[in-house]
Amino acid sequence: MGLLDKEFAEGNIIVAKTDDVLNWARLSSLWQMSFGLACCAIEMMATSASHYDFDRFGVIPRPSPRQADLIIISGTVTLKMAIRIKRLYEQMPDPKYIISMGSCANCGGPYWEHGYHVLKGIDRVIPVDVYVPGCPPRPEALLEGLLKLQEKIRHESLRKKSA
Repeated sequence: MGLLDKEFAEGNIIVAKTDDVLNWARLSSLWQMSFGLACCAIEMMATSASHYDFDRFGVIPRPSPRQADLIIISGTVTLKMAIRIKRLYEQMPDPKYIISMGSCANCGGPYWEHGYHVLKGIDRVIPVDVYVPGCPPRPEALLEGLLKLQEKIRHESLRKKSA
């Protein structure tokens, strides 16, 4: 072992790319704004409770869109509510992420065929990063969706792409 190798082994020096360090920090501290609209919201609340403990993944609930970088849409979205969701989305700082939770938020659920007032998927209003299927999805499914989102954030680059 050379002098430099010994110095690196004992000196607590970490060599990493800036993107990797920043992405690790962003995926480990997602500030969530919940938007629970129907029965899926109960499962989302259960995920935040002590049994599943969403906090252990660094997901911190925030009441304001200006402080949040993740919004979880859970439940039936009506056309009237879609306008408000879009406004909240626009108030969030970049980078921002969306998890669509449940069949109703994903594609209108069982109501889309008979309800003229139901949005046929939140992706018609705002871009969605992760879809969590189910009616209602279990808390484990939402945790899996969060892990998929963290994996997506891990591989992002903050550098601007040249055109």
